[in-house]
Amino acid sequence: MTAKNTGTMVAVRVRAEGNVDDEALAYVQSKVDALLDRPGVPLAGGEVRIAKAAAHHTARPWTAVAELVVRNTYVVVHAQEATAHELADRLQDRLRGQLTRVLHRYEAARRSATPPPWRGGEV
Repeated sequence: MTAKNTGTMVAVRVRAEGNVDDEALAYVQSKVDALLDRPGVPLAGGEVRIAKAAAHHTARPWTAVAELVVRNTYVVVHAQEATAHELADRLQDRLRGQLTRVLHRYEAARRSATPPPWRGGEV
């Protein structure tokens, strides 16, 4: 049984730094949970930090940093956007791309684990 079937949650915490409202935090949490609850995605641990700049004249005041560990691989994703919803969407897209690369590398390494023909592997 996997952890998804037993009801335990994936250990990815979403944290707010600065003046971030609860609605924005909940939206980012839902996007991260939706991404990590897909079939084929292994358990991940880590944290996502969201911050809103105090200066109102910046073009993209919302920033996010996601630091996750997936299959012994450290994944870091940065995003900056003008609104919290755009930030969550951008973060989800970038995390999806990084997770796809990690899973592809893992599967490619598993397939190439057979020894070469000169070491007794299949011809």
